[in-house]
Amino acid sequence: MICKHFSECGSCSLYEMEYSEQLEMKKENLQKLLEPFFDKNITAFSSEKEYFRARAEYKIYHKDNSVFYAMRHLDKKAFVTLEECKMVSQPIQKRMWKLLEIVNECDELKNRLFGVEFLSSSTDDVLITMLYHRKLDESWMQKAKTLENELSAKVIGRSRKQKIVLSEEFVTETLNINGKSYHYLHYEQSFTQPNTKVNEKMIEWAVNQAKSYEKGDFCELYAGSGNFTLPISNLFEKVIATEISKRSIYAALENCKLNNINNITFIRMSSEEFTEALEKVRTFTRLKDIDLDSFDIGTILVDPPRAGLDEQTKSLISKFDTIIYISCNPNTLARDLETLCKTHNVKDAALFDQFPYTHHMEAGVVLTKR
Repeated sequence: MICKHFSECGSCSLYEMEYSEQLEMKKENLQKLLEPFFDKNITAFSSEKEYFRARAEYKIYHKDNSVFYAMRHLDKKAFVTLEECKMVSQPIQKRMWKLLEIVNECDELKNRLFGVEFLSSSTDDVLITMLYHRKLDESWMQKAKTLENELSAKVIGRSRKQKIVLSEEFVTETLNINGKSYHYLHYEQSFTQPNTKVNEKMIEWAVNQAKSYEKGDFCELYAGSGNFTLPISNLFEKVIATEISKRSIYAALENCKLNNINNITFIRMSSEEFTEALEKVRTFTRLKDIDLDSFDIGTILVDPPRAGLDEQTKSLISKFDTIIYISCNPNTLARDLETLCKTHNVKDAALFDQFPYTHHMEAGVVLTKR
């Protein structure tokens, strides 16, 4: 990928390296981090070189009665106004510049607009959230509805204590996992994986690991809207999954219906709460209709935030035969492996390059009990 904003826009910090060099550097860095626990080759899953991001957020910069997309400068002291952005998906590309043209010709849409967020799917479904420093009224709704029709997209307006959904607040995604299609509703401002093609590779890797080491029932912590849960559920008779976000749990249940999957029990709990429930430290009203003792958990997948796992959760998952750990922060992954490798051995490791042209890495390891 070559972009005219390289060396200025803060989104891409590895712009001077060829993509193959970036990937090799990341693989070497991950290898060093995991060296105390895994001395075999790490599989690296590459990204497309451009048009790979399924979601994007832009500041809106106002100048001379016109608006521009803007990103923070690499030096973090200023903003760069954009003339192109080759990272974002083709469905976003197709709409983002036309949107800017329409907004610049419409004072109602332009007035006090300060941000635009895009969420897309590989099925050409796009959701656009427009952020304002003013209350939105009927006049805005009429103009925004016209914008929806012109862009063939869904539009949401947000301001302080206000959210206007003109049609739908989600996009529908279809992922191909080992030759089978899975359908997902991705809701506005809910967590979704940013790189669709790499996400498919990441799910396939997790499914194949679960299939190789499957034991007992399956459990997932930090399940989101079922990104991993749904495809892996085909390998097990019973599945239990936890997620703290109410919106994500709602989406996960909807996604089960979309895919005719009925062997997953989703619980809205944090990993700490689930640990206390399993160990009978506390009782939870939300579990009154769920018999945790009926689950014989042998395989567990965790996909925690950047902070990694808390001590309670590490203690809990160390009791299970197989652990699949997906990490968006290999530094906290390495820290957590210091504890987990007291009871388990790392059998395989992978790098998933969700964020080309940056130093960010997504990693996965599978551990089996000694």
